[in-house]
Amino acid sequence: MKEAKAKQIRQRARKEPLRSQGLPLNAINYGLFALGLGVIIIGYLALAQPPADSFMSLTLAPILLVVGYCIIIPVAILYQKKKPLGSTNGKET
Repeated sequence: MKEAKAKQIRQRARKEPLRSQGLPLNAINYGLFALGLGVIIIGYLALAQPPADSFMSLTLAPILLVVGYCIIIPVAILYQKKKPLGSTNGKET
């Protein structure tokens, strides 16, 4: 009995088409990623400015690098667009 049921499930699974999942990232994710890379590049450029004990090298550059690496890039990876709710009365349509 169990073998016949398992065989039916396998046959049904073969007949059902595979659903295309698509890419999990959208244009907003790529835009945030580009923003993060831009902030990181600006941070490295600020770090390279002489003199070595200036405000840009000691304060601004590390802040930009931490924000780029630890905040913007992870947000770009994890951000997902919220799906709209079906209806306002609580019932699913």
